[in-house]
Amino acid sequence: MKKVLIANRGEIAVRIIRACSSYGLESVAVYSDTDATALHVHLADEAYCLEGRSALETYLDVEKILAAARLSGADAIHPGYGFLSERADFAQAVEDAGLTWIGPTPENIALLGDKVAARTIAEKVGAPLVPGTPGPVESIEEVRAFADQHGYPIAIKAAFGGGGRGLKVVRKPEELELRFESAVSEAVSAFGRGECYVERFIDRPRHVETQVLGDGKGRVVVIGTRDCSTQRRHQKVLEEAPAPFLTDEQFDKLVAASKAIGEAVNYRGVGTMEFMLGADGLLSFLEVNTRIQVEHPVTERITGVDLVIWQFKIAEGADMDELPDVVPWSGHALEFRINAEDPGRGFLPQAGHMTRFDMPGGPFTRVDAGIGSAGTISPEFDSMIAKIIVWGSTREEAISRGRQAMKETTIEGIPSLVPFHRRILVEPAFCATTPEEFLIHTNWLDTECTWLPELAQPLPTGVKREDVIREWFEVDGRWVRLGFPAALLGSGGARPTGGAKPVVSDTMQGAIKAPMNGIVSKWLIAAGGVVSLGESLGILEAMKMEMPIVADRAGVFTPIVAEGAIIKEGQVLATIV
Repeated sequence: MKKVLIANRGEIAVRIIRACSSYGLESVAVYSDTDATALHVHLADEAYCLEGRSALETYLDVEKILAAARLSGADAIHPGYGFLSERADFAQAVEDAGLTWIGPTPENIALLGDKVAARTIAEKVGAPLVPGTPGPVESIEEVRAFADQHGYPIAIKAAFGGGGRGLKVVRKPEELELRFESAVSEAVSAFGRGECYVERFIDRPRHVETQVLGDGKGRVVVIGTRDCSTQRRHQKVLEEAPAPFLTDEQFDKLVAASKAIGEAVNYRGVGTMEFMLGADGLLSFLEVNTRIQVEHPVTERITGVDLVIWQFKIAEGADMDELPDVVPWSGHALEFRINAEDPGRGFLPQAGHMTRFDMPGGPFTRVDAGIGSAGTISPEFDSMIAKIIVWGSTREEAISRGRQAMKETTIEGIPSLVPFHRRILVEPAFCATTPEEFLIHTNWLDTECTWLPELAQPLPTGVKREDVIREWFEVDGRWVRLGFPAALLGSGGARPTGGAKPVVSDTMQGAIKAPMNGIVSKWLIAAGGVVSLGESLGILEAMKMEMPIVADRAGVFTPIVAEGAIIKEGQVLATIV
């Protein structure tokens, strides 16, 4: 390889550009119209515009990516994570074009990217598993039959998805129909395919995973474990390595299962084997991510293994003789995702322009950022600003260094997760020193954390915190508490009772307003339709999150903006009169 086109954006594109430089490769960036001044465009040796604003028009357009590769003379493509990274057809198209695909084989992606097929492989090699359907379900009746046999709660999961998209938890029979329809709809919207399968849901689970590297010839090595249990709506916000408080038996099972799954398919390149670890110690295989992970830096920090460089080496056919079957590690590392989200408002993402962007420093701190100072977060893409990684000789030392790193971090102009990270780094459930005290699980933030509303930032000009009404809203199948000024209800408007609450509305004028910047992905009601209190009107999507637009009264529905429209916070979306 001589020249690598990076089919991605943001911090991962910057990370790969830097690896190209270290490895002696030229780098080629591609970019959307909104990313014309982005950091990855500036840092790459060459950059080519994909002409368009949305992901579908740019980073998800296979033909445009391949055309840029031809135009630039690139002889290899690195997909990063997200976008086309786990699309077997894209990997095949790259290889068919005579280019080197820096990633798992198309066969690996197709087989392991299908969660049902991956589960079948895991079962054959003896990996630990919870009960689940043998394949995608054909109807809601099959889901109901499974729940009747195995009990609630159950999880309905997109067979071709990830990142929490297309995943719905059903805790009681009356939720089943709504959750099933929502899972299928979200799967189609996010991945283009609606097939779903069902598993027994493990309550209060930890999310633990292994980093693996395969040579494509049958050998797979394990490069440490990670814990990614600190999540909101099934999406990670903080990761650490190694996974703390594992027993020797649990570690051995993780290693054995990960190696066996990878060896069964002659896995090539980097990948992640994900597992759920129940509060009762039950360990269950979850899925395989056939790409580099967002959280890969914590593994690099404790092992000294440059995972992107190894992606290059494996793509060129190198063996892994210098690596042992299980790579040793030293110390502990934490990664803090710095997203443009307001943790006090249900982690609502917020696009906009940063007026200040100060990152921490020091010998044990690494910052992976996708934008420069005073950058802009676009509503078309995810909410990540940067990742801050700290290392310590022990977990306790890493936490202490994390506190200092968050103290040094300042972001102004848009909300961010910095206040959240500052707060969780003094949370006893997270800062535990024994397994009995470590109470963090994948649903902890959504169901047990009590202090998130205190982190709301900032309030509208002139509004005092005591003037904020806090109401419960259903976001991605979970109830979260959000705050908004009482004045928005109007002096003569009655607050709704029962059923779902409004997203944000002005009852006096009949207007339904947007609570955040984003895209109206779908209207569920036709213009002129009569709606009832609590009825879902449509879906607002921003930065990988979906929020229902809910009627706060009965009346005649009139949409104001069209499906696919990019909207701003506070903009009127529809009326009900």
